[in-house]
Amino acid sequence: MFIDLPEKRYYSIGEVAKAFGVNTSLIRFWEKEFDALKPKKNAKGNRKFTPEDINNLKLIYHLVKERGFTLEGAKTHLKEEKQKTLSNFDIISKLEGIKNQLIKIKEQL
Repeated sequence: MFIDLPEKRYYSIGEVAKAFGVNTSLIRFWEKEFDALKPKKNAKGNRKFTPEDINNLKLIYHLVKERGFTLEGAKTHLKEEKQKTLSNFDIISKLEGIKNQLIKIKEQL
């Protein structure tokens, strides 16, 4: 899944949910379930996600929504085989980015 977010230091939960095409409640639920997600919270309690959090969310989304892992399965997969999963995920995300660029070029022709 190709996520198109502008370059910023912090993203609101609404921006993140819209980019992933999910509800904000799912993002909050994943925050409780996965230790890798640690968004900053301001005095009002609003969550602000860093680009590192976005990368972790991409990986979790890939495992749970695209590959069909259960939450427990995704947790154990991240703990045991995180490096292998990250390298495969990086390759997939780069190829999807190239595909999107080629589609844009095709549309311009």
